[in-house]
This record gives sequence, structure tokens and C-alpha cells, in this order.
Amino acid sequence: MTILKEAIADYLAHCEYQKKLSVKSIKAYTIDLKQLKQYAISENIPAKTEITAYIVHLHKTYSPRTAKRKIASIRAFLNYLEFEEIISENPIKKIKTKFQIPQVLPRTISLVTIENILRAAYQELKQAQTIYATSTALRNAAMLELLFATGLRVSELCSLNTDYIDLENGKILIMGKGSKERVLQIGNQEVLSILRRYAGENAKHIRETGCFFVNRLSSRISEQSVRFLIKRLCVKADIDQNITPHMFRHSFATLLLEEDVDIRYIQRMLGHSSILTTQIYTQVTVEKQRQILTTKHPRNKIVVNM
Repeated sequence: MTILKEAIADYLAHCEYQKKLSVKSIKAYTIDLKQLKQYAISENIPAKTEITAYIVHLHKTYSPRTAKRKIASIRAFLNYLEFEEIISENPIKKIKTKFQIPQVLPRTISLVTIENILRAAYQELKQAQTIYATSTALRNAAMLELLFATGLRVSELCSLNTDYIDLENGKILIMGKGSKERVLQIGNQEVLSILRRYAGENAKHIRETGCFFVNRLSSRISEQSVRFLIKRLCVKADIDQNITPHMFRHSFATLLLEEDVDIRYIQRMLGHSSILTTQIYTQVTVEKQRQILTTKHPRNKIVVNM
């Protein structure tokens, strides 16, 4: 009989060393499978009835989206065990796990709000009195510009290495989810200018660490630091909105759609494996269309007296 604890350890090693999944993915799988192990009655691989009961428990305990992700983790784990012939029968194959998730539209930022955040960042750079303050403000402005210019995930921004970036030609190599690579072009000269200035004035730290965006300890900037930076600049700019780094990504996509950019190009720029993921942004622009046609249509200026 296969021991669950050992099977989980084997699977996580497979994910790390063979599938080459990201640290974040490994962490999520570890948490999800540890919770399954804690729920299991025995030390063995759970049977169909126990997996079914656990799925019900997940639905009762977590939001639909979180439950779906945890179920996907269990399915991937059991599929691996079946493929490796560690188990002869996959208990989840005969369990219906498909269910509807309430669709939540992406939260976006208006172009005016993005401009105000960037303005606050550049104001800090202009007002910097010391070398350290200038270096920090320069990095902050460069990070925000790059977030909006490329639609990067915050994890992708923080994991940028120096050899991924060609500022001479304005190209950036992105290591996305599942180690999928994509190349993005920076087309705005002001964005390129701030990135080149940051790279030039911080060349020593960047070269020593190999990381493009570094913190005060000369190590890779953290995702939490980027989130804190945006919140701080929102306060500085009197923006009463809870803005996250991912909202820059959402705004990148929706604003390009509003400029009639083909959704297939946006899909590739965002690094989505399926266009179905990208299509959620079309619903945001449909709402924008409704607002335009309600408030801006010339018919509103016509008065017909009957």
C-alpha cells in the first residue's frame, strides 16, 4: 500500500526537478497536498469516497475559485500517481468536479489614475536629496513604467534578470508561468529613457546580483515591496482606491482593446496559453461601450417634439 506522505514528496520532487515549476507553484501544491494529508483518515492514498468527502469540504470552506484550484492540485497529483503506476486506479476520475465559478471582471485603473501614480513617482525622483533616495526613486519609477508598458505580472517584474533585458533594442525576455518564454518590445521612449537611466546609475549593484530590480540590501526586489510602493504613492497622489500591481496588467489589456488592438496580440503579450483567459477583458470593454453609447452618442443632442 502506497503511503500518502511519501507519494506527495515524490510528486513535489517531480514538479520541481522534472516539470521545472516555479517556486510559487511548488508552494501552492505543497499547501494543497498537505491539507489533503491532514484530512485523510489513514496514511494511505485516499479512496474515491474520501476524495469525494474532501471535495465537499473544500466547497464548504473556500471560495469557488480557491476550491477549484485545490481540486486541480489533487487531480494533478493523482494523475501523476496513475501515470507512474504507483496506483492502479485513479479515485478522482469517476468524481464529477466541474462546477460554475461566478465570473469576476478584472479591476482596472483609469488612465488618469495611472498618470497620477506615475506623476507621484517622478515627483519623488525630482525631490530626492541624497544618492540613495535618488537611486530608490529611480528604481520605483522604472518599475511602475515597466508594469504598465508591458502588462507584466508582478512576479515576472521581480524575477527579471539583467541578461533578460536588451535596453539598446528595447526588448525584454519574460519567463512566465510554467517557464513559458515570451519577448516584449518597449515602444515608448520615455519608458526606455527611465529604464536606461536606472540601469546606468545602478550598474554596479545590478551586475553584482544579476537581478535587474534590486532593493537596499542589493538583492532581488520582493513582490510585497512593489505592492507597498503602489499603496504609498496612491496616498501621496490622494487616490482613494485600493490599487494592486495586477491592476496595471488588467489596465494594459483593456486599454489596448479599447484602442482596437487584436485580442490575439494581447493574448501573446500577456502570456496567456488560451485566448479564453484573455477574452474576459472584452467584457470590460463591453461595459465601456455601454457607457460611451449612453453618455456620448450624438442622438442625445437630438430633440424630437412629437
